Amino acid sequence: MAEPLTPDRLLRALRAEGVQVVEVGNWRTHNRNSRGPWGPLNGSIVHHTVTQGTSATVAVVRDGYASLPGPLCHGMIAKDGRVHMVGWGRTNHAGGGDPRVLDQVVAESYGTRPTPPTRGNANGTDGNARFYGWECENLGDGKDPWPKAQYDAIVRVQAALCRAHGWSAKSVIGHLEWSNDKVDPRGFTMPALRADVAERLAHSASWNPNEEDPMAGITKRDIYDAVWKTDAMTPPEGRATPENPTWAPESVLRDAASYATRAEAAAVRVEAAAARIEAAVARLADGS
Repeated sequence: MAEPLTPDRLLRALRAEGVQVVEVGNWRTHNRNSRGPWGPLNGSIVHHTVTQGTSATVAVVRDGYASLPGPLCHGMIAKDGRVHMVGWGRTNHAGGGDPRVLDQVVAESYGTRPTPPTRGNANGTDGNARFYGWECENLGDGKDPWPKAQYDAIVRVQAALCRAHGWSAKSVIGHLEWSNDKVDPRGFTMPALRADVAERLAHSASWNPNEEDPMAGITKRDIYDAVWKTDAMTPPEGRATPENPTWAPESVLRDAASYATRAEAAAVRVEAAAARIEAAVARLADGS
């Protein structure tokens, strides 16, 4: 269990993880704290919004609707990867859930996923008091894509929270793992997301896999062209190729002989220079 992060500490954690944050209005004090407790916290829940369009989605998760007042989450992760902070404190995002799932999240004791929930949103343990909540812009129909920038931001947000609290990736669950009347998030699996969060936690917060991997984006064909075509080296199986049609075994032998001749000439020059130095030293010793 942990006390909630302060807004300032949250922002530092998110930005250290490379998250682009958009602060929406009075998000630091926009909450449902008058309706119940917030904390101690045990983890973070990922949702999808069943909405389309970033501006409209931000408005919905901030203000809510007739039957469920906002805020409906702490932050909304848009298609472009930006995280819109809309509330801080108790929010209407998790509802009721399975107490067995909560126990497993607290202990971080489950396998690839928590025990399937048996209690629905209406009659379960109060998740709004125990979890951070992140809505992600998506129709939730299994067809609406999850752009790379958005999914990367989801991973970074969850890693930032886990890193700040000293949690493992098992403190991150989906709404569908909390309550048996929910299906979100839909379009990726929570075991896969937790694996990506765990991979990120194995590195520093500033880790950027594309920058650290010098081979990122290089294909086998690129390597083939660099070796056989550009450098005109011997192709596989000793045959000429359309990219290097003039290659022949004797050309390699000529090159090798040329390198050997030049090396021998260089050795002769070194020996001559050494002899001159030796003679000069002898003259100095004789006083001539």
